[in-house]
Amino acid sequence: MEGKSEPAIRLASSVGRWLPTPGSGRTADRWHALSALAVGDLTAARVAEAHTDALAILAEAATDRAAGEVPVAAVGATDDSTWGVFAAEGPGVKVTARSDGDRWFLTGIKPWCSLAGSLSHALITAHTPGGARRLFAIDLRTSSVQVAEGSWMARGLVEVPSGPIELTDCPAVPVGPDRWYLTRSGFAWGGIGVAACWFGGAVGLARTLREALTVREPDQIATMHLGAVDVALVNARAMLAAAATAVDGGAAIGADGVLLALRVRSTVARAAEDVIARVGHTLGPAPLAMDERHARRVADLQLYLRQHHAERDESALGRQVLDLQDWL
Repeated sequence: MEGKSEPAIRLASSVGRWLPTPGSGRTADRWHALSALAVGDLTAARVAEAHTDALAILAEAATDRAAGEVPVAAVGATDDSTWGVFAAEGPGVKVTARSDGDRWFLTGIKPWCSLAGSLSHALITAHTPGGARRLFAIDLRTSSVQVAEGSWMARGLVEVPSGPIELTDCPAVPVGPDRWYLTRSGFAWGGIGVAACWFGGAVGLARTLREALTVREPDQIATMHLGAVDVALVNARAMLAAAATAVDGGAAIGADGVLLALRVRSTVARAAEDVIARVGHTLGPAPLAMDERHARRVADLQLYLRQHHAERDESALGRQVLDLQDWL
């Protein structure tokens, strides 16, 4: 019997065959495609973003001399593989990596592993003997990977269970040296791709609001909220477009890319949260209680937005700003 997530996984696999990689000269097309998916279905966008981010990471490693060779075929990966990216950390849990000659093995518990029981492969971070984090490719279908079933209680992104996995001497292939995953320019670019999905989810809600106001004569409060939603989303869209130009033009490398990603993600996240609030204030409880698609979109977007670390990310941005020689 086909799982509820299988259509989204198949779509992600299909999208991954043609979606441009970030920095290829068509970054705007990439982020527009992810946004368009999110307008229609945030589950589909969430799965496609992760799969295509993994493909982009592997493509970046293949062209980066510092990354070295990445023989992912050693973990059974093919062109038909479906990928997740498991890089989150959590209190009290840790994945460690040990080497035995040229072979690597991972052991420990990794939190927030979306669709680990449904995908074929994953890129996962682990702590190497020197204490640094390193990226590895693993086959999720082996007996050395155990998925914690029944831990996903979310009411948003219901079809993307993201519970922990436990690894026991799981064979792994390094993807880049220590710290490469977190310091490469593509790390920041991938974070902006997530923001493109948030933007699409917010656009979907904004369209619901506008459609509702066309079937009845809106009062001044309703039009005020619609106007504010328009401003928030137009500004977020402009930030994404400018960021795509910067990435393709070579102006988002290293620290510049980190600063850009923090700005874009904070702008889009704040816009999306504003849209959720204003749509709720305007339309009231009825669509949340009686419109399945609308209620699902709100719940999905609220959970997805928590990939943004809110005030902590804004604090990180503030620290970056303090280090700038030329600001505004």
